[in-house]
Amino acid sequence: MKIFLSGYMGSGKSVVAKQLAEITSFPIIDLDDQISIIEGHSISEIFQQKGELYFRRLETKVLEDVLEEPTSLIVALGGGTPCYGTNLDLIQSFEDSKLIYLKASVEFLVKRLFNEKEKRPLINHLQTINDLEDFVRKHLFERGYYYNQADLLVNVENKSPKEIADELIEKLN
Repeated sequence: MKIFLSGYMGSGKSVVAKQLAEITSFPIIDLDDQISIIEGHSISEIFQQKGELYFRRLETKVLEDVLEEPTSLIVALGGGTPCYGTNLDLIQSFEDSKLIYLKASVEFLVKRLFNEKEKRPLINHLQTINDLEDFVRKHLFERGYYYNQADLLVNVENKSPKEIADELIEKLN
C-alpha cells in the first residue's frame, strides 16, 4: 500500500507523514526532499535557477519512480503535485494507493505560512498578510478540484500531527 498525503503548503503533509510512518512502520518519502537530494539544491533554488516548469516535470518523474517502488510507503506530496499534468491520474491508477487530502482553511494556512514565506518559492514575493491571503484563497480555489478527488479528507485544524495520523489510521482500517 502507498499512502499519499496531499494538501496545500502548510497543511502539515511532511509532519503527518512522519507520524504515520511511526505508526505503520512504512518507509517515508517526502517528494520535495527527494527532489532536493536528486538536484543537490533546495526547492527555492530549483525554482530560481530552472523555473517552475522544470521543477514540475522533475516532480512527475520522481512520482513515477515512487510508484514503481515495490514496498509500502508513506508519501508526502508537494502542494501542487496532484494538480500538475497527469500526476493525479498516476496516483489514482496505482492499484493499492490511498490519496489523502489534509484540508485547512485559508485563515489557518495564512497564519502558518506568513512567517516562513521566505522558504517557499511560490509565496516569497508576497509582502503583506493580505497579499498572502488573496494568493492562498485563489490557489485553493484553483486546486480544490484536484484535492477534493482524494480518497479521504481530514481537517487538520486544531489537531496535533499525532491526532491527525491516528484519525487517518482509523479511517484507513
